[in-house]
Amino acid sequence: MPAKLLIGKAVTQKMDLDIQLDVQSLKSACINPKLRIIIVGDASESMAYANSTKIIAEKNGVRCDIEQLPETTNQLEFINILKQRNTDKYIHGIIVMRPLPKQINEWAVMYFLTPEKDVDCFNPVSAGKVMIGDITGFPPATAQAVMETLRFYEVPMQGKEAVILGRSMVVGKPLSMLLLDENATVTICHSKTKNLQGVCKRAEILIAAIGKAKMINADFVKPGAVVVDVGINVEEGRLYGDVDTESVKSVASAITPVPGGIGTVTTRVLLKHLTKAARLLNP
Repeated sequence: MPAKLLIGKAVTQKMDLDIQLDVQSLKSACINPKLRIIIVGDASESMAYANSTKIIAEKNGVRCDIEQLPETTNQLEFINILKQRNTDKYIHGIIVMRPLPKQINEWAVMYFLTPEKDVDCFNPVSAGKVMIGDITGFPPATAQAVMETLRFYEVPMQGKEAVILGRSMVVGKPLSMLLLDENATVTICHSKTKNLQGVCKRAEILIAAIGKAKMINADFVKPGAVVVDVGINVEEGRLYGDVDTESVKSVASAITPVPGGIGTVTTRVLLKHLTKAARLLNP
């Protein structure tokens, strides 16, 4: 029996309803949730993502402003802008689009975004909150999108062996903490992992976030495992995940597709974080 496809659209439809209820509740308390996306320079991919986020936000009743700064913005100017947005009581969430131009040191500026408005885990303080299980912290959107998808499809996590391919601060490391919070047993794999195929084949939940198109085939997958493909790889104008879906779907019990899987959920995660931030900022 082929694997069940864990389609992102079903997850987003449920999340949209939840977000809209949150927004209505906030507005009834005279709080109008507002997201600010900051882009430095003419970054076409960042602008495309920001515009897509703006459309989804406004469909859900959230105001989303895109602030595009000149390519020549220097580090001090950028820090001052962040400080100003931090103190704007009408802005409840801020996203800094990366990469930043070379004259701005990301490691130097990330601490200046207040964690209370850091809805996509830019400030290391936000990452620290995720690590210690502080519920006022906001995990990276992609990592949280994996959790939203697993919960929506009622994938059991407690006591399950979960293997994550990839140790980035965007997915692998924070996701390991989120899975631990659900009482899963977690292994993180990376380029130096010995017997990678054997480690992956132990997984009851296998999450691929390694950035190599179709790297994971049926030989890596335990029969009946749930496979979550976080990879986004563009080759010859086509989009591929890290998982060879055609190969894996005959072995796994369930799998997220690419496109149409985890990527579709991330923007809704940001909006959920925004409504939460708005409540925390207005107790």
